Amino acid sequence: MSSRLNVVALTALAPIIWGSTYIVSTEALPGWPPLLVGLLRALPAGLILLAVTRKLPSRDWLGRIALLGALNFTIFWGALFVAAYRLPGGVAATLGALQPLFVTVLASLLLGAPLRLAAVLAALAGVGGVGLLILGPGAALDPVGVAAALVGALSMATGMVLTLRWTPPVDRLTFVAWQLTAGGVLLIPLALIAGGEVPAVDLKAVAGLVWLGLIGGALTYVIYFRGMTILGAPAASGLGFLSPLSAVTLGWVLLGQALSPRQMAGAGVVLLSVWAVQKVNARPTPKAQTQSQAVSSAAARSVRV
Repeated sequence: MSSRLNVVALTALAPIIWGSTYIVSTEALPGWPPLLVGLLRALPAGLILLAVTRKLPSRDWLGRIALLGALNFTIFWGALFVAAYRLPGGVAATLGALQPLFVTVLASLLLGAPLRLAAVLAALAGVGGVGLLILGPGAALDPVGVAAALVGALSMATGMVLTLRWTPPVDRLTFVAWQLTAGGVLLIPLALIAGGEVPAVDLKAVAGLVWLGLIGGALTYVIYFRGMTILGAPAASGLGFLSPLSAVTLGWVLLGQALSPRQMAGAGVVLLSVWAVQKVNARPTPKAQTQSQAVSSAAARSVRV
């Protein structure tokens, strides 16, 4: 049990760090085109990891790597960009919080994981908690923005599940390098089409890009994919509720943003839902356990974080 708790704690670092994305972007990269930031977050980190691992995917893996890079980075970040501009932040984040629910269903369909009612209810409770935490009164719903937010959540959920379904015979660092690079390359045309002026590059902007790329990109995805391999996609995705909680906490600590009683209640619901998701998925069924052992065997060559 303690071993599993250690894995959960380490994996939780990824969404907690992802929660810093908003504050880093607004404080260190104000006025930067969002898709350009996504490109500079993914591609340099992917290329650096490629230089470290010195391995390229074989021809028969190119298609799958391109698809995973598109789902986990290109489509995901592109959809978030549309949602962020057409929806209030609270609406976009609440819709994005549906991702653990999507992962639970997709893991059942594609990986044969058990679809438990308790897991579905825990995921829905997490969505409600995020809504209480950051959804403001009178939030408007734009159809295109809503569709983009849902596409982004579904894209990342699909990418997570397929990352477990497709395990190449390489270490985890190399696998992440391939996906980051593919996602960054596919973001190039989107960033060019979106356009936008780039403010003057200063030391703060460079530090922000390094944090988002190397820490919030490369390191966190290695940690997160490792956690998915051990915990399973539904349990790992449930930790994603910690990301908006982290963002709100950082705003309170670093920017002096006040927390209302409603937000504090939402934080409590989020933490309870994270606990419930881990509890429900702590004991897989024999079928899921067999598959988990197969995935773990295939990933045995992976580096430890």
